[in-house]
Amino acid sequence: MTDIAAVSTDLSASMQYTPGFFSKKHKADPIARVQMIREGVSPEDLKTTVKEMGVPKEKFFSWLNLPRTTTNRRLKANQALPAEQSERVIGLQRLIGQVENMVYESGVITGFNSARWLAAWLEQPLPALDNASPAVYMDTMEGIEMVSTLLAQTQSGAYA
Repeated sequence: MTDIAAVSTDLSASMQYTPGFFSKKHKADPIARVQMIREGVSPEDLKTTVKEMGVPKEKFFSWLNLPRTTTNRRLKANQALPAEQSERVIGLQRLIGQVENMVYESGVITGFNSARWLAAWLEQPLPALDNASPAVYMDTMEGIEMVSTLLAQTQSGAYA
C-alpha cells in the first residue's frame, strides 16, 4: 500500500493543483450528481482530470473503458461524453475528491496532489483485491464504489 504522506513529497512539485474541483464532485448530493451525469462530462473537465492525474490519455481511457476513437472525436468536436461514460469519469473524479478530503482531514494539504497520488495508487496491487490493482475495477460503477470503500478503510485503519 502506498502511503499518502510519502508520495505527496514526490508528486507535489510536479504540477500546480487546484483544490476544490474534485472535492466538489465528491461532496455533491445524489441529485446534483445525476444532473452532472445527464449533462455529460465536458471536454474541458475530462482534459483537466487527465492532466491532473498525470497519466497518458490512453491509460485513463483504458481504466474507465472509454472508447479511444470516439472519445478523442468528442474531445476534438468539443462535445460532452454520453451519460454512461460520464458516470465513470465522475466516479473517478469523486475518488480524487475523496482523497483530497482525506488529506485535508489529516492536515496535510500543502503541496499534495490528490489526483497524482490516486493515479499512482490505482496501479498498485492490493492484498484486499487478491493482489490486483484498483485500476482493473475502474470500468464499472460497482468497481469504483469498491475502490472508494478501500480508500475509506485505509483512512480509518480498517484496511483488510
